[in-house]
Amino acid sequence: MGRVTSRRRLVRIVDGVVSEPVDTLAAEEPLEIRVNGRSLVVTMRTPGDDFDLAAGFLVSEGVVRAAGEIAGIRYCAGATADGVNTYNVVDVVLAAGVAPPDPSLERNFYTTSSCGLCGKASLDAVRTVAAWSVRDDPVRLDPGVLSTLPDSLRAAQRVFDRTGGLHAAALFSADGRLHCLREDVGRHNAVDKVVGWALRNGRAPLRGTVLMVSGRASFELVQKAVMAGIPVLAAVSAPSSLAADLADDAGLTLVGFLRGSSMNVYAGAHRLTQRTPTSLSA
Repeated sequence: MGRVTSRRRLVRIVDGVVSEPVDTLAAEEPLEIRVNGRSLVVTMRTPGDDFDLAAGFLVSEGVVRAAGEIAGIRYCAGATADGVNTYNVVDVVLAAGVAPPDPSLERNFYTTSSCGLCGKASLDAVRTVAAWSVRDDPVRLDPGVLSTLPDSLRAAQRVFDRTGGLHAAALFSADGRLHCLREDVGRHNAVDKVVGWALRNGRAPLRGTVLMVSGRASFELVQKAVMAGIPVLAAVSAPSSLAADLADDAGLTLVGFLRGSSMNVYAGAHRLTQRTPTSLSA
């Protein structure tokens, strides 16, 4: 298994004083995901929870929707000349009868840690048909509970404490209980690791749950939530316009700028147990 962190000497200058301390950095290495021996995508990720990442990615792409559709996941020999296992290649073997990924899902280029859609072979494949609908999920949320999630997420970020350089995604119950948290240099990878954990533990679809992310809410993160059956996505930063449009179309509750007791609800506000807004009268 690759290292989650790496140590590096640096030059630090503070008020003209020069020192050479050793800093801890978040590791970033490529992971090639193969399906039945055929390469599907290469993503830049933080090593760790790679099997969850692979499984979650396949959920996001609509390839699998239940743990039983995956017969096995294993590390393959690395790309080095002597065949040493770099733990940077995983092969997912689908169960008998499960259709392999459509060729249109194959990425032309590697997926960077900042953008999970870069190099997508076809933009038509972005709006994947979800296996489950989140529109009719009856979950209701107390804004007071939602306001506690960023602190709960931050408190569970173990590697971030050492590096300051990782995104996080966490799955919570509607009453604020933490089910799973994953960290990664790529926010989309962190989400895939959470979704993959849920799939491999027989929890899909993730009805009645909240996905909390440490950064912004992009279109892709909304799509991943919808594909996993998650009815609520909350972020500490802003959503994109396309993310809000997709959330509205899918019936997902999208919360942005969740900081302290304040939040913006961009879609699905009916799920919040909130007071009726006060009208301004002339």
